Amino acid sequence: MAEGSIWTDQEKARQVVGQVKEIKRWLEPYQALRKRLDDALALSEMAEAEGDQALVGELEAEAAQIDAQLEALELQNMLRGRDDARDALLTIHPGAGGTESQDWAEMLMRMYVRWAERHGFKVEMLDLLEGEEAGVKSAELQITGRYAYGLLKAEKGVHRLVRISPFDSQSRRHTSFASVFVYPVVDEDIEIEVRDDDLRIDTFRASGKGGQHVNKTSSAVRITHLPSGIVVSCQQERSQFKNKATAMKMLKARLYERAVAERDAKKAEVDKQKTDIAWGNQIRSYVFQPYTMVNDHRTDLKVTDVQRVMDGDLDPFIEAFLKRFGSKAA
Repeated sequence: MAEGSIWTDQEKARQVVGQVKEIKRWLEPYQALRKRLDDALALSEMAEAEGDQALVGELEAEAAQIDAQLEALELQNMLRGRDDARDALLTIHPGAGGTESQDWAEMLMRMYVRWAERHGFKVEMLDLLEGEEAGVKSAELQITGRYAYGLLKAEKGVHRLVRISPFDSQSRRHTSFASVFVYPVVDEDIEIEVRDDDLRIDTFRASGKGGQHVNKTSSAVRITHLPSGIVVSCQQERSQFKNKATAMKMLKARLYERAVAERDAKKAEVDKQKTDIAWGNQIRSYVFQPYTMVNDHRTDLKVTDVQRVMDGDLDPFIEAFLKRFGSKAA
């Protein structure tokens, strides 16, 4: 970087600066952990030489913190995929079952919002179609934060709920399904060709609960990509222009994910992760009755505190998934 010629090419300079920052993100935590470990070893030798029990207690506390720091570094090492560091687009759709499944989809949406808040990530609701009685018919969120996609890719698939239905007058136990899909947010420097002739753009009034907040103009935008059949919509803003720009970003993300999937499909006859997200092949079950249990069918991790999971404590499942599948995780 000391060479002056690099700054004459701004694009190359930007790429080099980005590479340097990425190296520092790996090197600095490693160096800090190494120093802390060396200090702990010196403390261990001192405690052994002096037989100081107070130092032994201090050493045990330090060892626990080093272990936690090492776990965090190992998790970061698993997030080295092509798109892992990107922001994420997360979509949720209920399965068959009407209000029951729509309510489950909304519960999942709340769970992911809580998870994002725990990590200090920004959550933006891009599109939301509410159910007639309760729940949601579809939801699309953008979760902004480093490694948002790399972490949330563990959530792709069908999620199954078993509970006593609050919508059943006879209080019977129901099983509901909802699908979760996660896409990396596409950067502007990634070439995704979208021709105007391939698009059908429709405008409509944004949905709402009614009253003064209902949009009186056709500001919501729906874009259909004719060659692929992909449909995206956005009604977040009152400005049709802003909604169209956001919808185009969503479309590019979908097309990018599709292109990556097609490329990967050429390298393998069977894509196991795509099998996992097929309808009816749930990745995780959430049982509220007759007992409480969240069971991840891919890693066999089981957690009995369902409410804690629903409040966004998903990291044990995400970490178990990454440790199990590593770089093979799609």
